[in-house]
Amino acid sequence: MMEKSNHLRIYQIMVESFVDGDPNIGHGTGYGPSHHNGDLQGIIDSLDYIQSLGMNTIWMTPIFESAPIEGQDHWADKLDATGYFATDFFKIDPRFGTLEKAKELVEEAHKRGMYVLFDGVFGHHKEGLIKPSPSGLLPSGSNNPVDYPESEDFYSEVAAYWISELKIDGWRLDQAYQVPTESWINIRKAVDNASQNTTYINNKGEQVNPLGYMVAEIWNNESYITETGYGTEQNPALCSAFDFPLRFRVAETFAVNESGVGNKGGDWLNEGMQMHELYPSHASPNLMLGNHDVVRFGDLLQRGDIAEPSDRNYWLRHKAALSFQAAYTGPITLYYGDEIGDQVDGFSNKENKDTCAIKGVCDDHIARSSAKIHGLTATLTPDQLNLKTYVSELMTLRIENPALSEGVRTNIIANKAVYVDHKQAENNTILFMVSTQKQNQTLSLKAEQIGSKGNLVDLLTNQEFSPIEGIYTIPLSNFESRFLKIEKPNPTGPKVEAKEITLYGTGFMAKCDNPTMPITNAPIKDTLYLVGDFSDSRWGHKEPRSYQYKGNGIYQVVINEKRGPYKMQYATKDWGAQYTVDGLSPKLGQSNALINGGYGQDTAIYLPEDGNYVWSLEFNPQGKPKSMMVSKCK
Repeated sequence: MMEKSNHLRIYQIMVESFVDGDPNIGHGTGYGPSHHNGDLQGIIDSLDYIQSLGMNTIWMTPIFESAPIEGQDHWADKLDATGYFATDFFKIDPRFGTLEKAKELVEEAHKRGMYVLFDGVFGHHKEGLIKPSPSGLLPSGSNNPVDYPESEDFYSEVAAYWISELKIDGWRLDQAYQVPTESWINIRKAVDNASQNTTYINNKGEQVNPLGYMVAEIWNNESYITETGYGTEQNPALCSAFDFPLRFRVAETFAVNESGVGNKGGDWLNEGMQMHELYPSHASPNLMLGNHDVVRFGDLLQRGDIAEPSDRNYWLRHKAALSFQAAYTGPITLYYGDEIGDQVDGFSNKENKDTCAIKGVCDDHIARSSAKIHGLTATLTPDQLNLKTYVSELMTLRIENPALSEGVRTNIIANKAVYVDHKQAENNTILFMVSTQKQNQTLSLKAEQIGSKGNLVDLLTNQEFSPIEGIYTIPLSNFESRFLKIEKPNPTGPKVEAKEITLYGTGFMAKCDNPTMPITNAPIKDTLYLVGDFSDSRWGHKEPRSYQYKGNGIYQVVINEKRGPYKMQYATKDWGAQYTVDGLSPKLGQSNALINGGYGQDTAIYLPEDGNYVWSLEFNPQGKPKSMMVSKCK
């Protein structure tokens, strides 16, 4: 399954906001700035366009019946349009189409060699009107979340039913953390069994089984995704989950994240890729740049005051981010509109949460804009067409070069200015590089460093690079990407020097046994807490993570931590005082500048080993933040 899933190039569709193919149906309302009249016919009409991009899978947001309850308000009507709170998991919502139309959609996709994924909401449903399965089962307990394992049989029946009924190829799993991994194991078995007992004829005239792919949505760090989705090596649950941690790093490198944090580089990307070591061996993370719940990449560029659609860098940064995705080992997902650099006119800043829903411009649904399908719903601009063509070229590279989608990655260079990877899969070897800065640069790469004994060929431009005295000289303009085929790979592979990791600091702030002092003369009297996405606290203020005063304006807490990435702030219980690190990425074992924090200004750090760590904060006598340090205890 992992080998097949690595070749998935998924195109995500938010059904109600996509394309209005049947004017006689539609919700007519919903969250976000679209027409809210999207339907199944609109997707059928768009299949040729999606195929022209080089995508081989479509994922639709839920299309199950979400019947209105008598007297419900317009907010419930809007929620019904999303499909994420269904009333009947075994019926197609008539405002999207019919069962026959859904079957036609799947068959038309299969004729084109494309897979179809449904959206599985297996942890919640609409309150007050949930209908039984064909065998008479119902979910158990509350409506959000339902009870497990009591609801397991119901959702197993849902998962298997649509594979057998329509021959769909699998599921995207909404809020997958609501389902215990033990139940995911059994639901996955239901999907596997249904897929093995179902066949259809593909575009090559072959009789095949549905793929049975399942990909989890879990917004959290790698450790939590493993805990709630992948399971353990000994007891594996799901095989794929969206790579949210890396998605945010890509946004922070080439644009900004939703909180405006950016200006990262290739080293930030590489650290994110290294985090995959935390996943079990059966994991196959799926990288996307956007989805229906985040701000579009184009709007993030504007939010960060980086570039407008009229600027050349707007399109170059899109290409850089998309190229990084194209070079990713594992399945990838493209949110509709990202292939043309789509954005919402007039939107860039965060809107007031009390009024944004009325205007349709909240961060978590601003990306649900009407689809611009060339030749169907829109005529694209030259810049949009150019980016669309580039996406098609990238997907062709992934098809023709398995090193990109399934290759073993060896990082060659990762610094503020550039990111370079060596990718190897059997007889295919690619050197991928992308600039992470505005300035032009020239790279000098040793032949032994990249494992090459011959020429390098740029697969996008056909330009060739030959070594001179064992050195390749490769120019890279601002945010340019190159996919260089290594014509004669060195059998020994690339030669990269191991980098020493600093774990231990020096001085008073690195000591783990400093005595606690009275707070009489302390610069801050209120208790501070280490608050973050740690498994033992989940952004709660927990006493084991409370700071103790050690004198000289320094506060410390010593905690036994598990290896992994963490985000945090240092805050009082009422969040009246919050502190973070200047640049948001402290160096382990070093003194880092401490500054005032706030929402979205989280410190992010990677702890490479299990063990006791001391978290130190320093303030001046007036209570102003001064410095911080994280050090492993010796």
